[in-house]
Amino acid sequence: MPLLVDGRRVRLPQSAAELVRSHPCLEERARLLRGQSVQQVGPQGLLYVQQRELAVTSPKDGSVSVLGSDDATTCHIVVLRHTGNGATCLTHCDGSDTKAEVPLIMNSIKAFSDRAQCGRLEVHLVGGFSDDRQLSQKLTHQLLSEFDKQEDDVHLVTLCVTELNDREENENHFPIIYGIAVNIKTAEIYRASFRDRGPEAELRAARALAGGPMISIYDAHTQLLRIGPYSWMPFPHVDFWLQQDDQHILENLSTSPLAEPPHFVDHIRSTLLFLKKNPSPMNTLFPGNQALLYKKNQDGLWEKISSPRSCK
Repeated sequence: MPLLVDGRRVRLPQSAAELVRSHPCLEERARLLRGQSVQQVGPQGLLYVQQRELAVTSPKDGSVSVLGSDDATTCHIVVLRHTGNGATCLTHCDGSDTKAEVPLIMNSIKAFSDRAQCGRLEVHLVGGFSDDRQLSQKLTHQLLSEFDKQEDDVHLVTLCVTELNDREENENHFPIIYGIAVNIKTAEIYRASFRDRGPEAELRAARALAGGPMISIYDAHTQLLRIGPYSWMPFPHVDFWLQQDDQHILENLSTSPLAEPPHFVDHIRSTLLFLKKNPSPMNTLFPGNQALLYKKNQDGLWEKISSPRSCK
């Protein structure tokens, strides 16, 4: 079944700019989102989603009320929501395997057994900019094409990507929106940034940098954040990269060096150092081949569960 905008089939392939010209409602929604001020989202009730991670929950969740992600340059943040039962998925896509990731996103919503007969699937795409290598443009096209190939009707509600999310300064291009959050209860999507990125942030970033695929990190039924167990190959030439200056790291380990947030190089260095210290994570980070489990406490903050058996 097709990708739809206001009940009309989307004609592909089209660029994001061509698509909004065909559907003015998309242009207006993108304009309103771009015009918002950025909200600083606190850790209470938040589930932060990193690159190549997926999280899904519903308004019945007593622990998580907000899903969010940021630091998207050429990446796109995708929100898929079922209007009947409110099941909401947020993921941070980097174009590594869009063909496999879109079915994962779809199935994460379908997995809710109480899926309502009424209602529809609505998708929101945010991120990217007019980058020199046209990686954003490629990812936009991939996501639109893959959602268009799904069996279920998917209604495109927000499209604020690539040239629609671009600003120019001194002949250089930058994203306008780097991060968004979605309120699970109200379905509001808004510009956001995050100081707290949840537990095991370095471990999760290391998995993505080491080439791990898209994975789901949250079980809405048990309300548990599940990290691992993960394995990865030793990062190639990690000592070489750790010896390089900031500019070399920025130019060679970023898809968009000029547009990265200020903390990008520090983040990459700390992640590389983590990979160096943990070349065999199954041995050092996941004793007994067990996942690391976290649950929100009464203050709305993540708290580690000492043993997987204690949550049964």
